Amino acid sequence: MSPETAHGAPTAPGADHVERLLADLNPAQRQAVVHGEGPLLVLAGAGSGKTRVLTHRIAWLVATGRARPSEVLAITFTNKAADEMRERVAALVGGISRLMWVMTFHSACARILRAEAPRLGYKRAFTIYDASDSLRMVKRCMAELEIDPKRVAPRAVQAAISGAKNQLVDATDYEQSRPASSASRPGAARLAEGSPFDDAVADVYALYERRMVEASAMDFDDLLVRTVNLLELFEEVRERYRRAFRWVLVDEYQDTNRAQYRLLQLLCDEHRNLTVVGDDFQSVYSFRHADIRNILEFERDFPDASTVLLEQNYRSTQTILDAANALIAHNERQKPKHLWTDAGRGEMVTVAELEDEHAEARYVAGEIERLVDEGTPRDRIAVFYRVNAQSRVLEDTLVRFETPYQVIGGTKFYDRAEIKDAVAYLSLIANPADAISFSRIVNSPRRGIGRQTEARLISHANTIGVDVWDVLTNPDAVPGLGPAALKAVRRFGDAMAGLRASAGESSVAELLEATLRETGYIEALEAERTVDAEGRIENLEELVGVAGEFDANRELEGDSEVTALEEFLAQISLYSEQDSLRETDSLVTLMTLHNAKGLEYEAVFMIGCEEGVFPHSRSVEEGNLDEERRLCYVGVTRARERLWMTLARRRALFGSSSWNLPSRFLSELPDGLVDRKAASKPTGWALGAAASGGGGRLAPSPAKQPEPPPVPYRVGDDVVHASFGEGVVTSVEPGSVLVVRFAGDGAERKLMADYAPLRKVA
Repeated sequence: MSPETAHGAPTAPGADHVERLLADLNPAQRQAVVHGEGPLLVLAGAGSGKTRVLTHRIAWLVATGRARPSEVLAITFTNKAADEMRERVAALVGGISRLMWVMTFHSACARILRAEAPRLGYKRAFTIYDASDSLRMVKRCMAELEIDPKRVAPRAVQAAISGAKNQLVDATDYEQSRPASSASRPGAARLAEGSPFDDAVADVYALYERRMVEASAMDFDDLLVRTVNLLELFEEVRERYRRAFRWVLVDEYQDTNRAQYRLLQLLCDEHRNLTVVGDDFQSVYSFRHADIRNILEFERDFPDASTVLLEQNYRSTQTILDAANALIAHNERQKPKHLWTDAGRGEMVTVAELEDEHAEARYVAGEIERLVDEGTPRDRIAVFYRVNAQSRVLEDTLVRFETPYQVIGGTKFYDRAEIKDAVAYLSLIANPADAISFSRIVNSPRRGIGRQTEARLISHANTIGVDVWDVLTNPDAVPGLGPAALKAVRRFGDAMAGLRASAGESSVAELLEATLRETGYIEALEAERTVDAEGRIENLEELVGVAGEFDANRELEGDSEVTALEEFLAQISLYSEQDSLRETDSLVTLMTLHNAKGLEYEAVFMIGCEEGVFPHSRSVEEGNLDEERRLCYVGVTRARERLWMTLARRRALFGSSSWNLPSRFLSELPDGLVDRKAASKPTGWALGAAASGGGGRLAPSPAKQPEPPPVPYRVGDDVVHASFGEGVVTSVEPGSVLVVRFAGDGAERKLMADYAPLRKVA
């Protein structure tokens, strides 16, 4: 049924019903709800009741006769949010809500395309490919173009195509945007000559589009792009849907991308009854192609727009809100808002400085248990961190404290696929009879050993009564192996044999690093060129750090009757059994800051507040500091009653240990809002905080601090860092802080001369 026929006139409610809709709204919310025709921008601060405004506005439009139910298109981003909105609208207007389109962008586009797809050359019953289906098509196209997947990672190609589509860059535009010198050569030839990655993407993109149309299939990005194509190409279709959807409302507008923006423009540029609700302070998904300019420039795109600020917060104490307001004020290009509440001041924000990440984890675990003893349910407590790898030390500590927890938006550290793969490699080295570990890693990463070859190897081992290892390292006697499979097995077997031969002479950390390198595991992840792959690499680097800690502790404890590798694997297995802990109890929640958006907790811990960790060094180098600060703002505003922000003087992360300066975000919190707690010996760290532009010491000291000793470095000195390699000192700042530019990546880093693993080159 087409949208223009799927409507019915609402029953005319009395004035008392309309007034009841408005009765529980504050003045700003009411102003947004009763806005008449024309564009409306609702800038909704954190915890200000934006969903209530959206749902009450829909109900008000219907109740006052301004809109038929079928004329309402309400769009959000997740199915969960759409379900919640539908339920709340139904509670306000009753059964007629079923005539409204309340759904996600992709669901709305899919419904339109089911009716209109033949105009674009697709069958009405086109197939929607998920990410795995899309990846298979990319691989098929690469094979057809003779592009080696070992040189160009299929996932990287898929990600590049997806990014282009979200920016409405089609295959032709992508092709034409490349240098003319390479555009005329076929894909395989260009790759052979070492041409750019984009050349391969352009070839695959063009073929991928043709094959998808031939298969009458669309991926998730196509749902948006093809709907935009449809409305741009066919005026009668565009006019029909414009008339059908006379009232369009969009939630989380700060998260829209170029394709979604263009879709809304096509639907609304005539009647202009577009209501968008969002918060530029919470725009944190640029890596998913969200474009903050859509909300920042809304009033430029719609000069007749009305703007309503929702600044009254119903979640947090005023102290927490003041901290959030002070923090976000350091961003320049934004829509000014100032959150306030009538809920009272509340307790101060706690900033706790600890010696290292282990002391930090013990402190957090101890504070959690204290909160629980005081009556706070565990499921109202959350710990946030910038990257997944940070959870590892905390998880280990919570296990020792017997504190039940869950990881949201991710997997527990030792249950992550890449960690299980790495452990399986070590397990097979330690135990050649481990057929389960063999099956897990024999073709991970893909190395040309398929299921059939794997089955033949295992079957032959069982037949002659030997370990699968013996067959792997001597595959010539295995019947049925073709030349390509035999070559792949030999190569893998030789690599594993070499690793096992060196296991007795290497530390566990050295063996793990060699394993990830020699088996091609890290190389395969690096070739993907995706954010997800970067996160998996970070997790593996963190596992190397775990092994390094184990090696150091084992040296202190002396010899053991079992090998270091066997002991390490036994220790890992104990941590991976943590799910058995008191499963009936409520669970403390662990998650990344990105996953925290939209949630709230009585007590929040934000760990790892150090330069390079949060803000993340990669984001700083890429010029995304404003988004990192918005991410911090999101974390702060998740807390209702209590907020802790913790930092470690020294942190081992991603396999290396370093001294980091306190996060600049901590210095942006006014002293009157913060209770700063420090571990012992704060002198050097306090000086480092001041040198980074901070607002003073992390902990007050009753005595005058001694003058720091002279720094044994000068501008121009050549130095070597244990992790970053060779560099040159470009600046010496107060507080024994050196600025060093490193040759490896050209990046400048601030280091504390007293603690950094740095030496001068004569």
